[in-house]
Order: sequence, then C-alpha cells, then structure tokens
Amino acid sequence: MATDRFDNTFSETSPTDVAAIDDFVHGFLAYQPKAANILAAADKTPSSALINAYAGMLWMFLEAPVAADKAAPYISRAQNAENANPRERSTINIASTWASGNVPETMRLCEAHSDQYPRDLVIIKLAQYLYFNTGDAPSMLRAGLKALPAASGEPFVHGMIAFGYEQCHQLEQAEASARHAIDIEPTDAWAHHAIAHVMLTQGRVLEGAAFMEEMAPRWDGLNSFMYSHNWWHLALFYISMGKHDEVRAAYDTHVWGLEKNFAQDQIGAASLLARMELAGIDVEDRWKDVAGHIALRGADTTLPFLTMQYLYALGRSNDPMADTLISAIKQKASAPSFEQEVWRNVALPACEGLLAYTRGDFEMAVRELGHALPRMAEIGGSHAQRDLFEQVHLDALMKTERLAQAQQVLEMRRTFDPDGVPLNRMLAEVYQKTGLPDLAEAALNREPH
Repeated sequence: MATDRFDNTFSETSPTDVAAIDDFVHGFLAYQPKAANILAAADKTPSSALINAYAGMLWMFLEAPVAADKAAPYISRAQNAENANPRERSTINIASTWASGNVPETMRLCEAHSDQYPRDLVIIKLAQYLYFNTGDAPSMLRAGLKALPAASGEPFVHGMIAFGYEQCHQLEQAEASARHAIDIEPTDAWAHHAIAHVMLTQGRVLEGAAFMEEMAPRWDGLNSFMYSHNWWHLALFYISMGKHDEVRAAYDTHVWGLEKNFAQDQIGAASLLARMELAGIDVEDRWKDVAGHIALRGADTTLPFLTMQYLYALGRSNDPMADTLISAIKQKASAPSFEQEVWRNVALPACEGLLAYTRGDFEMAVRELGHALPRMAEIGGSHAQRDLFEQVHLDALMKTERLAQAQQVLEMRRTFDPDGVPLNRMLAEVYQKTGLPDLAEAALNREPH
C-alpha cells in the first residue's frame, strides 16, 4: 500500500507504478504533459485498478465523440482488477459512469467521493470540470471548498477555489484565494488564470496585462490547453488596449499551433480570431487553418459550448461542414437526454444566430442570439469565454442600426471595460450617429488604465 502526494492510499507498490500515478495526479492538477504518461503505464499494467481508471478518465477529457470508446478498455480493465481499495473502487465507478454518458450521476458520485476523501484533488477537479460544463458556478465553488481544511496547504486547492469564487462573481475572495495559491506555489498557472479573470472583469486592463506578462515565463512546459489559454487571456487585455500587433503575435506564437486537433486549442483559436475581427483587427487568412482542423471533427456535438464555436468557425470560413453541423445540432436538440433542454432552448437558437451572423443575416442573428443570451450560462464555459456571444450580438445590433439598443449594451459593458479601445470606438460611432457629438468625442478620448 502506497500514498500519492496528497496522502491518498492506492494499491500499487512498484516504483514504476507509483511514479506513473504521481505523474498523473500532479500533471493533471498542474496542467503538465506528464499526466499522459498514465496511458503507457496502463498498457504495461493492465491489472492495475487505479492506473487504468485514471487512463480512462484522461481519454474522457478528449472532449470528442470517440472519447468514451477510447476510455472503455481501460475502464473495463480497472473494473476487473483485483485488490482495489474502497477509494479506488469509487474512482472506477466515477470513471465508468462518466464514460456511460450519465453526467448527473457522475457529479453525484464525485460529491460523495470528495465527502469521504477530501484530499483526493483529482476527483474534486473533475467535479469542478463537470459543473463548469453545465454552468453551475455555485457547485463549482462548493466542490473546491470540500478540500478545506483537510488540504489547506495545497496550492491547487486554492486555485480551484479561486476560480469557483470568480465564476460566482465573488471577485475579492477569488483574487485572495488565487494569490494564496501563488504564495504557496508561484508557478500555479490555474491561479494565474483566476487572477486574469478577476482583472478582466474589474476592468484592470493594464494591470492584468502586466501581471500575465510577468507570469508568462512560468507557463513554459505546460500542456497545450493551459499554455494557450493563459496566452488567450493575455491577448484579451491586448485587444482592450488596442494593441493589434501584440494580439496577432500572441495568436500566431502562443494560442494556435500547439495541438491543432485538440478541442480546447481549436475553440481558443476560433474565439480569439472572432474577437480580433470584432475589434477591427485584420486576421487575413488565419481562419482557413483553424476551420480546416475543426471540419475534421465532423458533426461533433459533445458539448454545446464547444459546438457553438466550431459552428462559428465553419460558418466564418464558408465550410460546407457548417450545414452538416447545424443539422446535427437540431437532431441533438430533439433527442431526449438530461441536456436536451439546454440544447433545444439555448444552444440551438444561439447556433442559428451565430451561423446567420457569419452569413450576413444580421436580423436573424439579433433575433436568435437575443433569445439565447439570457440563459447562455447554461451551456457551460466561463464568463470571459461566453462574452464572445454577447459581442457578436452587439455587432449585429450595430449592423442593423439598432443604435439605441447598442448604446445601452455598450455603456453597460463599460462597467467592466471602461476604457477599452474597440468598445469606445463603437460607442463613439453610436453617439455620432445619434446626434451626440460631445459624448462621441469623450468616448474617443478614453484610454486604457
């Protein structure tokens, strides 16, 4: 009997197996590529319960239609393994239930598991991920807090709690938790990420850019998602500051190109390109490569938040796969499941609006996105990520000359981006067209601070 770095017991005792488990546990929480070493370890040790359960879980994070099939043989091995202890059996049950597609039951099992094993940070992180995908911010926070006080000395706990607080709009608590994590472990990229969210939400644009630039050297060697996603956040600050060259450089060097077949890398690139265009930045032919890789996914409706951005990229590139995907989305919305309500009443109208926007039907974009926006949190994703859909809707308001509506949206957006260059240029246009030149001039004179 051995223990992982968080004092959770497991059955494996050979040095090789112990190292593989540590690689996964630490790599998963720290966003390091070594987490993937668990796959080779599982193939070498088919009799290991925990190693195979972790390998199955890792495949599920692929976020693709083939994920469950990839996970299946590993989960089967784990289920057939002998001498698994109760925590390992619970982990296997969680992995197998997740792979079966029963996400609500998976979340319930994670809750029960973390009540009994509050230092099992892998399962707490999984719970947060599942709640994130269903837009349940309070449960994200509750899941993270379960690690206290048992694991209060672990930086990853405070990074998870920080993101839970931020998604609940508890920004002061979020920043305090994230900074506590960084005090314990300065390289905790998830804590850096939480602070980026806080500063973006509070309009601390220059401070946010400076903070993320200071942290950036610490992201070297991370997996493609965490590396590219933190650079994505830095690029958002650059967009607000009107730094077009820096945004393009961030995209070309740090956001797109690491793992072009991975879902999160694809949506990060697509959403940044969309934001760049909405801010008036020329992206030249950059859509072609992103959309080409997304098209290879086929009709992927694994998660609504991801699918919406796949569709936007395909529509923006005039790829015929966009029509195949919107048909699949309609089928998904009509198929009974625990997530049917979200697909039918949120994702489907949003997707129809996004596709209409890419094809120049701005009236339909205003109508369909308008239906979906009040419930957009239900599709998953973070506030910062879902803001793309608000921006598309706003641009459609401008293109249909709904200036009064646009003015209201823009001034509300100034509460969290008061001096953003693209926002104030748009606001100046609205005020100029509505006969308020003094307000237009004031908008043009604002600078990020």
